[in-house]
Amino acid sequence: MEQIRPRVLLAGTGSGCGKTSLTCAVLLALAQRGVRLAACKCGPDYIDPMFHSRVIGVRSTTLDAFFFDPNTLKSLLVQNGAERDVTILEGVMGYYDGIGLDGRASTWEIARLTKTPVVLVVDARGAALSILAVIEGFRTFMPQSGIRGVILNRCSVGTYRMLEAAIQQRFDGQIRPLGYLPVMPECGLESRHLGLVTAAEVEGLQEKLMRLAHQAGDSIDLDGLLELAGSAPPLSCEPISLPRQEPVRIAVAQDTAFSFYYAENLEVLRAMGAQLVPFSPLTDPALPAGIHGLYLGGGYPELHARQLSENHAMRNSVAAALAGGLPCIAECGGFMYLTEAIGEWPMVGFLPGRCFDAGKLTRFGYVTLSSQRENLLCGAGEEIRGHEFHRWDCTCPGGDLTARKPTGRSWTCGVATERLYAGFPHFHFHANLAFARRFYEICLKEKRSHD
Repeated sequence: MEQIRPRVLLAGTGSGCGKTSLTCAVLLALAQRGVRLAACKCGPDYIDPMFHSRVIGVRSTTLDAFFFDPNTLKSLLVQNGAERDVTILEGVMGYYDGIGLDGRASTWEIARLTKTPVVLVVDARGAALSILAVIEGFRTFMPQSGIRGVILNRCSVGTYRMLEAAIQQRFDGQIRPLGYLPVMPECGLESRHLGLVTAAEVEGLQEKLMRLAHQAGDSIDLDGLLELAGSAPPLSCEPISLPRQEPVRIAVAQDTAFSFYYAENLEVLRAMGAQLVPFSPLTDPALPAGIHGLYLGGGYPELHARQLSENHAMRNSVAAALAGGLPCIAECGGFMYLTEAIGEWPMVGFLPGRCFDAGKLTRFGYVTLSSQRENLLCGAGEEIRGHEFHRWDCTCPGGDLTARKPTGRSWTCGVATERLYAGFPHFHFHANLAFARRFYEICLKEKRSHD
């Protein structure tokens, strides 16, 4: 099928150039104009899409060229932009940064695959004419760069006025200057060891975003952005189909300790017929009643270890349910919760091992997971692409799966049984939908065993 989807991608020169703040400013400024928006985040990040969703009130879809084949990537973009006026894509890291030195799985590759016009976000602190050299370098570094515009971040009005005409003259209209944002320290978004602090934790977030949006309305050429988005060519892709099945109830841990989920993973389960039942391991006394599956996502359980530990009733409820065979996916933070302890604080204790702060990112990056035996999610030898991104480690990280980095390095990890997947690697169901179908079928068996 061929779909017309107005879209534009905001890409950065590198991490820390202010992509997320600027993207949120643009999203909210456009929303205040009545533009119906969709958002996408390039790469495997969980946190930035939370900010997009807070701003515009709709989900932000993950687009990752390592996880997805080209058709899946384009189909997710098309699906997310349905019945919307424009989709704003936010890049990851620097525009060309991906796996290795060929641009694979980078923002550039996503722009190329989706034929999306690109606006380069350049941090203008401490530079003037040199900014043109940066733009020129990014424009010519790879063939078909797709860069059609530039926004200067942390830039004074004087510097922008000086450079605006120079950009127009230098690039002869091929790259349009589309405005700037000044330094706004009162609107900064704090960082933590896994990236930005989550949207739910930012004090005064709405006020900060409103200030950013007001400034964007004054100093960013929003009409020019919309015009550029409208120039995007149609996209051709085949839709993704999922089997509708008998309903099941799946409990999903959702609180400040567990919030790292791909929105599409939850949507896949809903599309197949699942009722997702949110609960809090921090505050609820027990798992929801009448559930047929459990999903413990990632997050920051180490920051809430004492409260999680002191909720004895919930710990006992989870342990009893797993001992009774309740199907369960536990990724990263969820896996940590099922072990004996996080730091000094006792946890569920269903799995052996104690979690400790490694002091740095551990086994960081993309992986391809393959199973050594049949389990909850797949048969022996089947694969799914995912990633690891964590500072905490475990004395018993599991050994039922093999994780292989694109560089060739590999290691064993994870606990994978007939009713449980638990491990540090995260994965996206759209990287291999058979994993989602298998999990759903096991939840169905659990339901029917109690009928």
